[in-house]
Amino acid sequence: MVRYQGWSGEVLWHELAADLGLLGDLRLEWIGNTISGPQDIQAAVTGDIDIGGAFNGSIIRLAAAGAPIKALISYYGSDAHTNAGYYVLGGSPIRGPRDFIGAAVGMNTIGAHHQDVLSIYLRRGGLRDEEIREIQPVVVPPVSSEQALRSGQLDVSTMSDANAEKAAERGGIHPVFTDFGLLGAFSAGCYVAREDFIAENPTTVRTLVTGIAEAIRWGQTRPRQQVIARFADIIRRRGRNEDTDTIRYWRSTGVPGPGGLISGREFDIWLQRLTDQGIVPRGSVDVSRLYTNDFNPFRP
Repeated sequence: MVRYQGWSGEVLWHELAADLGLLGDLRLEWIGNTISGPQDIQAAVTGDIDIGGAFNGSIIRLAAAGAPIKALISYYGSDAHTNAGYYVLGGSPIRGPRDFIGAAVGMNTIGAHHQDVLSIYLRRGGLRDEEIREIQPVVVPPVSSEQALRSGQLDVSTMSDANAEKAAERGGIHPVFTDFGLLGAFSAGCYVAREDFIAENPTTVRTLVTGIAEAIRWGQTRPRQQVIARFADIIRRRGRNEDTDTIRYWRSTGVPGPGGLISGREFDIWLQRLTDQGIVPRGSVDVSRLYTNDFNPFRP
């Protein structure tokens, strides 16, 4: 039995793996939903769940604080089809990095993917730390991000996937930049588990990671409409009173590595940002010990 938290209106890769029969006798126990990656991996640290997923920068922060966790497999990221954009209204004066100074920028979580990507964009644009601190990050639930932008509560709103596509369909907004345009294709987040859980349950972990890897590969290699249809069917059958409308906007896995293989680069870039800004003490995290591909059947 593996306990986990879900996301409303979404199908996680372990849920797809179970539906495809890739987990054998291993059972999943859904204990509720989350709307935050940092909360999800914190729940794994406290033992409320066995596996959680979050942005790699958030994993670094937690590891630097002494959490005994290890990343097992990449599960989301950005590519040409699936990415996060930093949107403004048409006619906005915000067109480049320096225009962000003093702006209110909406994002789903502070100290995670959207804030770290923005920081890299601003630093590459020549902004100093004191100028970056003048930018106001505002926590906004993803479903409210478009409305907050259009109503003037935000100057910039970070949106991705269905929320971005729905907003674009209605017109009048455009991205100043996207994380894919800034960094290219990259895996951005991993599923993690406590090190003691891994040590005590190696067979369970191997079965789980293998199933997730094969489910990701299934999503990477099947026609888009086939994946959407399978996701929608899973959501309807699991009976959580969810809307399947957003699934039709699914474009790709966003995971460049076959089967979710983890690359050290996908931690290094965030670790450098966090240490340069003094958020994580230099030398407190050894990336080579933070993740493993040992359980992934697609490893070289």
